[in-house]
Amino acid sequence: MYAQRPLSYAPTPYSYTPNPALSATINLDEEVKLASSSAERDLHESLAEIYSIIVTLDGLEKAYIRDVVTEAEYTETCTRLLKQYKSSLGDEAVASEFVDLETFKRTWGLECPRATERLRIGLPATVEQASHGAPSGNAGPTTGGPVGGPSGSLILTATENFITFLDALKLNMVSKDALHPLLSEVIQSVNKVTDADFENRGKIVQWLITLNQMRATEELSEEQARELAFDIEQAYQGFKSTLG
Repeated sequence: MYAQRPLSYAPTPYSYTPNPALSATINLDEEVKLASSSAERDLHESLAEIYSIIVTLDGLEKAYIRDVVTEAEYTETCTRLLKQYKSSLGDEAVASEFVDLETFKRTWGLECPRATERLRIGLPATVEQASHGAPSGNAGPTTGGPVGGPSGSLILTATENFITFLDALKLNMVSKDALHPLLSEVIQSVNKVTDADFENRGKIVQWLITLNQMRATEELSEEQARELAFDIEQAYQGFKSTLG
């Protein structure tokens, strides 16, 4: 009988002795540390919070579109989420790791188009577009306004906010962190007075978007500052025309 010769493609049995130098020394009962320091742990927690804010904001936008939440609930929650987002990125280490919204979304496989747009604008939809549910007081004799119209105190607040913002520009306060909060106060106080789309109201929103996309310490150029002052002055006149 002929001896059976193993086929060339057949696996050849062999004896394997593990090399102790290459063997893993993993203790399955040992806790795996995701961070090697408290600073690194804080960084991971902040990035996780930003992730959660983006996902939550996207869900909120969908709920608002579907009329699942009221305008008041939406405005309050959206404003809070936007503030938390900005606050989280106020830390230099977090901002450096975050890079920018699009980079963060790619890194963590996020889509969230509605949240992306809301973060780009930096305002709740109810503020961006005057809310038709904006409260208006019964003015009457005590406030000096017409019954059923906006109260005198709301009109006064809006007027003061316009003047404060224009004065800030005159004092050469041209950085984002100085102007954005003041201009946000303008549009929010205006929306409490009227939901009319008065002349140049859209300019207020456009400048808010422009400021929102700047870095906190970034400043407007001299030309931009003059253009902003002109647009807001025109918006102020348009606002006053709605009160006549």
